Amino acid sequence: MTLFADPTLWLPLAFAALMGLSILVYVVLDGYDLGVGMLFPFATASERDRMVASIGPFWDANETWLVLAVGLLLVAFPYAHGTILTALYLPVAIMLIGLILRGVSFEFRVKAPAPHKWAWNAAFFAGSLMAAAAQGWMLGMYVMGLEHTLGNALFAAASAVFLCIGYSLIGATWLILKTDGDLQRKAVRWARGGIWGVAGGLAAISAATPLVSPRIWEKWFSVPEIFLLAPLPILSGVLLAVLWFSLRRLPTADDQFAWLPFTATTGLVILAFIGLAYSFYPYVVPERMTIYEAAAAPGSLFIMLIGVLVVVPVIIGYSALAYWVFRGKATELRYD
Repeated sequence: MTLFADPTLWLPLAFAALMGLSILVYVVLDGYDLGVGMLFPFATASERDRMVASIGPFWDANETWLVLAVGLLLVAFPYAHGTILTALYLPVAIMLIGLILRGVSFEFRVKAPAPHKWAWNAAFFAGSLMAAAAQGWMLGMYVMGLEHTLGNALFAAASAVFLCIGYSLIGATWLILKTDGDLQRKAVRWARGGIWGVAGGLAAISAATPLVSPRIWEKWFSVPEIFLLAPLPILSGVLLAVLWFSLRRLPTADDQFAWLPFTATTGLVILAFIGLAYSFYPYVVPERMTIYEAAAAPGSLFIMLIGVLVVVPVIIGYSALAYWVFRGKATELRYD
């Protein structure tokens, strides 16, 4: 009752929850289309067209969630926005360049003369790889407290590699869901190869996070927290097993359970995000600034909350409509 009576407590918490939800949705949705881009070199020319067709109706809407997350960070936690983006200026710039490359090549690759199409395919792959690697680097540096040391840089580099593999896995499972035939069989093989990298990345992040600070260690390994949090690693192990066994059975003649790998991978992302959110709460800048210290004035937050409560349902609505209209298998890519 006290929480909701005091706007200085519930407003920062509400905006932190909205920002966290935006990041989570972005990682899943834009994660699969970045993953599809990173799988380009392993596909034939006709398969690349089908891969682009599988993400074509959705990729613009997917990136809206990134814009929303950064916008919420700026307006709700301006002090944290300055600190985080200052520490991560270079990878943010690389990510933006990658996203620009993707957007331009997405439109031009289907209109370019045949002799030049390879260049736009390469740009689409490079943009996807740059954006994914930059996000992985930022995640690693954030987990390590935004401190620029050699050890932290090595961890961030490993995080970048693991996130690229993770996005490739999400992309492969998306292709299993949205395609059929030879491309679907290839996607199953790609997913089988990526599952071990994802398992390694989850293990590395899970092991490193409690070591960042005594506070996080205490949150995970004190009693009764260690027992209350046990379902997170257990469910993650179950989902990895479900993913592995489903990939061994696919593809099937009736395309049954083609949805299962993408669903299991999404579940893994959600569990990992819950673990990270629990570890760092209430800090928005690890071990330096809480959401309450970084928050804007309550009056400003309340006014912005009204706008957010209008904008977010609109984003959810048009995204849901796009996924409903373009449900089913991806068809031939056409612009006429």
